[in-house]
This record gives sequence, C-alpha cells and structure tokens, in this order.
Amino acid sequence: MKFKLIVVMVSDEKTSEIIDAARRGGATGCTVIGSARGEGLDPPKTFLGLTLEGQRDVILLLVEAHLSRHILETIAERGRFEDEPGSGMAFQIDIEDAVGLGSQIETIEREIEDEI
Repeated sequence: MKFKLIVVMVSDEKTSEIIDAARRGGATGCTVIGSARGEGLDPPKTFLGLTLEGQRDVILLLVEAHLSRHILETIAERGRFEDEPGSGMAFQIDIEDAVGLGSQIETIEREIEDEI
C-alpha cells in the first residue's frame, strides 16, 4: 500500500473544520502541531512588536495514495484556500515507507478495496 503525507497549514480556529473535512474525504487520523507561525506575501501587521495575527496549526495526515487528491481537494474547498488569501494552504508528499499503521490499514483496505 502506498501513502502520501498531506501537510495543512491553517489558522487554529479552522483546525477542527479542516480535520472534519479530511475525515469525510477518507482520512483515518491526523496529528496537529499547534502554535506555528508563518508569513505569506504580505508580512503580518504588528502593534508595539506584537503580531496581530492568530496562531496557525500544522495538520499532518498520512493517507492512502488513491485517496490523497480527493482529501486534498476537500480540505482546500472547506478551508477556502483558493478563495481567501491567507486562509491556509495544503500540499502532499510521497511517503517511501511507514510503520505503526496496522489498525488503520485494515480500515483503509475495506474502504478502498473497489478502487485498488
């Protein structure tokens, strides 16, 4: 079975919404790294050296390769990544190998057995 890692960077108030969208798309779990900081085209505004921007979360989703594009598109649509500048971004990376996924692999195989 081949896997992809979907990395999502989104404001912390959208994290739960993005995770729900990913699960609806076929993701079986995720890891959230909180309190990340990033900067896009326009640097964040500050007031007396304090950033006025909210915190961002990094969401890591290890998903089966056949489902990855659908999950990525579902996340982008729900997060409005293409419609609202600064709303977030997501990308996927090929995974060469993974361990510790025994219980998730059984679920994934049942869900995508018709596709593979």
